[in-house]
Amino acid sequence: MTGGTQLKLLVTFSSGEKAALKPMRQPRDYETPADLFYFNDYERHNAEIAAFHLSRLLGFHWAPPVAGRRLNITAEVLLRTKNAELIQTFFSSPAGNMCFHGECAMYCDSAHAVCGRPDVIEASLAAMLPPLHVAPRHTWLHPWRRTYSKHQTKAVWEVYDKYCQFITKVFPYSQVQRLLDLVDMAVLDFLIGNMDRHHYETFANFGTDSFPLLIDQAKGFGKSTHDEMTILAPLYQCCIIRETTHLRLIALERDELELGSKLKFSMRRDTLDPVLTEQHLHAVNRRLRKVIAVVGQCILETNTQSVVINGN
Repeated sequence: MTGGTQLKLLVTFSSGEKAALKPMRQPRDYETPADLFYFNDYERHNAEIAAFHLSRLLGFHWAPPVAGRRLNITAEVLLRTKNAELIQTFFSSPAGNMCFHGECAMYCDSAHAVCGRPDVIEASLAAMLPPLHVAPRHTWLHPWRRTYSKHQTKAVWEVYDKYCQFITKVFPYSQVQRLLDLVDMAVLDFLIGNMDRHHYETFANFGTDSFPLLIDQAKGFGKSTHDEMTILAPLYQCCIIRETTHLRLIALERDELELGSKLKFSMRRDTLDPVLTEQHLHAVNRRLRKVIAVVGQCILETNTQSVVINGN
């Protein structure tokens, strides 16, 4: 799969079903350096797995199923692929490990190769959406996307306090349902620490009634000690949240079993368990409280009826 900046493989099973494979790039306890831009960060296979489970716990059924696997890249990739270009990227490292780098826009060369131990690696497998001729989709630019520039570091929404008033005059955000969807996405992205939400998709056949599709959460869970509050900009700039989401967040925060523990329990049967470190599970609990606090501040500044919306 040559699209994007990082290595992905399209896996076809004997049943004919397909999945997107993202290999392990770094250990679970590796923290993204403070000086690294979000767009230069590695994708994390375990972030895809954890984000899928967390989205279900939040009641957001918008992400395709993702599961972890261990695979032998010699027996299950090199000896099975018919892609000559991919085969040419395989090599044995100085340590005697089997490596490959595939083809993509940025991190696909021998200096950024994926290596087994000696040829076994971890990977995430995400179920592929139906093909476009079966389920056509529309791709939208996220109105709160970042600049993806190391020189122009701030987007319009980061410097314009009344950005939400502007964006709600633009289709489809003039319809409250889509705006509420973006707030839900922001909540999930904040909990996982994902700053890389530049696009999203919807099913074209459902028009504006389609829910958003969450198909790339791999840059989450990079910093367990940092909470990037700007991810919540759709929430605190618009001061609006779906009632069901608000009630779910409060119930999760008040439950005797913390959200991080629920997430850990949900992932316990995954092949790659433990999927997240304890530090990242604690971060989910801390961030949940911050989301609720932001909603509370909005209510203090306005009123409950205008903030908590009974949207579909």
